[in-house]
Amino acid sequence: MTTRPKKDLIEIFGYAPDDLTSQCRSLWKISACPFINKQCSKANHDGSIIYGTCSVSSPYGDCIICPNRLYQNKYSILRKISHDAFGFDLPLYTFEEYIPIRETELNCVIALGQNSGKEVKIGTSLSMDWVLARIENGKLAEYTGAEVQSIDITGNYRDAWHSYKNITPSTSLIPSSEHGMNWANVHKRLIPQIIRKGTIYSRSNLVNSGLYFILPDIVYRKFEEIIGVDIPLQTSKGKDILTIHTYELSPFIKHGQQRSIQLKRNILFSLEEFSRRFISGPNLPSGEQLDNAIKRVLGLG
Repeated sequence: MTTRPKKDLIEIFGYAPDDLTSQCRSLWKISACPFINKQCSKANHDGSIIYGTCSVSSPYGDCIICPNRLYQNKYSILRKISHDAFGFDLPLYTFEEYIPIRETELNCVIALGQNSGKEVKIGTSLSMDWVLARIENGKLAEYTGAEVQSIDITGNYRDAWHSYKNITPSTSLIPSSEHGMNWANVHKRLIPQIIRKGTIYSRSNLVNSGLYFILPDIVYRKFEEIIGVDIPLQTSKGKDILTIHTYELSPFIKHGQQRSIQLKRNILFSLEEFSRRFISGPNLPSGEQLDNAIKRVLGLG
């Protein structure tokens, strides 16, 4: 029996890394992502190895590190947003699915994103992850935005990955992974990005439900360390409302089966309040703390 380390890779190509079933190992052979039905994009620097790592262990539980992991069941998270934002069940199509039926399917929702047509870009550097466009009588009636994020990792897990790649029933021990979690990205990149994009959506005359943000619940807990856990919640949608959907992995069942993702939280709050708390939130260090830090560096504390 293989002994797995405490610090570990949790899913590779959608399955447990020590899964030797044919449905799992066939994905290893072709480096395929089972959630977007395309080749996995998680490669080393020269593209010679495709790692396929979906989730890893963290101090807070098993954490998804690839946004594509959230697209299981043919983008079910986007269908949930469509129903929530537009208030009724319209068929949701990728851009490629919509093109051949656009003359007959006059009332539907089209998902525009990296894996569907292409991302909507504004200016030279701002790309929207997903735009869900509601078509009514063949014309654009309204739309809403959806940003899907996981978390980047630091370090490397090369030895652990190669051990799982070459695992056999007689393998006794897997080396510990050397990955870390890049939590600093939450305040350096993710929160500013959500504020900027949410503000743009709030200024559109065709947006009624603001911006949706989808991420692992473990990552959202890091948001709460910055904005606080007591942010006032809203009960109705609006163009200036940010809706958060957090997800977590279901418990492991058995080899040959994929874990599902489960909705953990569905919460709404004001984009303005979210922005204010990021700038001057309850956990922002004081000026005195900065004074003391500088003194310590100077050896004058």
